[in-house]
Amino acid sequence: MAIVRMKRLRVMALAHRREELLGGLLHLGCVEISEPDLSDPGWSALLRRETSALTETRTEIADGKAALEALKRYAKVKDGLFIQRRQVTEQEFLDPRRRAEAQAVCRKIVDSLREISRLQGEEGRLSARRAALVPWASLDLPLEQTGTEHVLFRLGVCPGATDTGTVRTALADAAAELYEVFADKQQKYYLLLCHRAEEENVQELLRPFNFSAVAFQGVTGTAAENLDALDRQLAENRQAQEAAAAVIAGEAGSRDMLRLYLDQLTTEAGKNSNAERLLTDGTILFFEGWAPAENLEAVESLLTRLDCAWDAEDPTEEEIPDVPVQLKNNWFTKPLNMVTEMYSLPSYGNVDPNPLMAPFFIFFYGFMMADMGYGLLMFLAGFLITRKYRPKGTMGNLFRLMTLCGVSTFIMGAITGGFFGDFLTQAVLLTTGRDFALPALFTPLDDTLAILVGSMALGLVHIITGMAVSVIRKLKRGAVLDALFQEITWWIVFLGVGLMALGVTNLVLYLGAALVVIGPLVTGKGVGKITGIFSSLYNNVTGYFGDILSYSRLMALMLAGSVIAQVFNTLGAIPGNIVIFVIISMAGNALNFALNLLGCYVHDLRLQCLEFFKTFYEDGGKPFHPLAVETKYVDVTEN
Repeated sequence: MAIVRMKRLRVMALAHRREELLGGLLHLGCVEISEPDLSDPGWSALLRRETSALTETRTEIADGKAALEALKRYAKVKDGLFIQRRQVTEQEFLDPRRRAEAQAVCRKIVDSLREISRLQGEEGRLSARRAALVPWASLDLPLEQTGTEHVLFRLGVCPGATDTGTVRTALADAAAELYEVFADKQQKYYLLLCHRAEEENVQELLRPFNFSAVAFQGVTGTAAENLDALDRQLAENRQAQEAAAAVIAGEAGSRDMLRLYLDQLTTEAGKNSNAERLLTDGTILFFEGWAPAENLEAVESLLTRLDCAWDAEDPTEEEIPDVPVQLKNNWFTKPLNMVTEMYSLPSYGNVDPNPLMAPFFIFFYGFMMADMGYGLLMFLAGFLITRKYRPKGTMGNLFRLMTLCGVSTFIMGAITGGFFGDFLTQAVLLTTGRDFALPALFTPLDDTLAILVGSMALGLVHIITGMAVSVIRKLKRGAVLDALFQEITWWIVFLGVGLMALGVTNLVLYLGAALVVIGPLVTGKGVGKITGIFSSLYNNVTGYFGDILSYSRLMALMLAGSVIAQVFNTLGAIPGNIVIFVIISMAGNALNFALNLLGCYVHDLRLQCLEFFKTFYEDGGKPFHPLAVETKYVDVTEN
């Protein structure tokens, strides 16, 4: 597998065929239209960007999402953990009648949502008015009444800690009377009656008590009468809300239609976004873009049919950083796209790391997890979810990778004799009193040192594989000396150390040491010839030693998972009851499984990104985003 070879496209077409051209490119799904460069004043004077209905489409997308959320809330339509994608034909997907029908349902739901929102706002205002009137419910006085010719009526409040007797004592010498209408923890509500001639004097007397006047503008009748009216309005408001919610609930069966509609809008938005990358003078269209070389024949057929003028050529050296990257993988290596994309895509013209990384990643994961029970769970979960829900993108790659890692984990579990730790051993001992153990080639607890040595040996193979890729790339570029002194020299050193440890010969190690000295003398300049010897020796010896030692985590994770599982199984066996044993063992193994599921992934990822990639990988690639049908809820098939 490799990085797909790209061709730079330049296309000129008649402006009135824009929709036909975009529709054809959308169907092919293999052309990325580049952002136009209008920095050249010659081009900018002749051509302008095309316009589209992108803003309106995005508004419709927002309405579609709101409609789906409304169905979840009001129609009690629940989504599962995964969206089950249904298959539709391309003709059905692009059918304008279906879209118009879905659009009408969407508008109906959105209008109901807006009505509910308006009613909820009105309900809030009515409730606030009601809350303000409740303390005055016992006052049998029209709220618009402010007094008589000589007496002033004033409603007011004081803080809840106010002593009414003290206030009345303060008003004893004034022509005024204070009545407490209601009290709660926050405030006390009063009716003040005073002679109009005493108004200013009474206000001064009440100032120390923080008396604040209350007025109900535009309200007539008593508080109780207004409360009754508000209660009726609130009841009508809630009935109206329920009616609007019932309209939404009545569209529960339209969820699949709305999902299809949302995917149609998303595709339309992508099409409109690409339309705005076209340049036009009103008569012709021009755009530049990228297309895979393997799809060029289909693109040529479309452009020829639409009477376009076009050319396609390999990217120049200056264009390499701008070339989008598409990885071409098979069923075994494609799930590793999620790892590569998480790190960074390779630069165009570099090596696709997935075929190199896949066997190591999957094997390392199984080596660390190493349990038949855990592997079986991973395989079943990944396989069934992939088969039933057909997830795409990163989520699809995740579950496909889980399936492959589950197989690896099961095989390593069979080799080490682990099935939820020593679950079967403990279960047989509890039920029959006999000793039982699954056959094993080696076990983490009994062969720890051998596993440690094996882990570092695997690490050496992993690192040498990356170095081999680097050597091949350097030889292709003609950098023979770099390949000799940076990688091949150290292969000879590694081989020499191994032969010396086996007592075969020391000559190979001497040859490697000589090349370590010769390398800086040949490639260095001036004083660097001498200092390069010491820096190369120090950096490479410590670097390779540290890198290889880093693979001891393979043994550590295998040992930790096995020990934790056995600890929980032992704890469960202590009471001597098989039911209690199963409960405690399954709970502990579930925790251990969850921790290892993430822990093994993180450590595996670290080994690939930090130890493997650094030997040959050049990142910085831009992902390839062609104009294509992108869906979340349906799978579009050929007619």
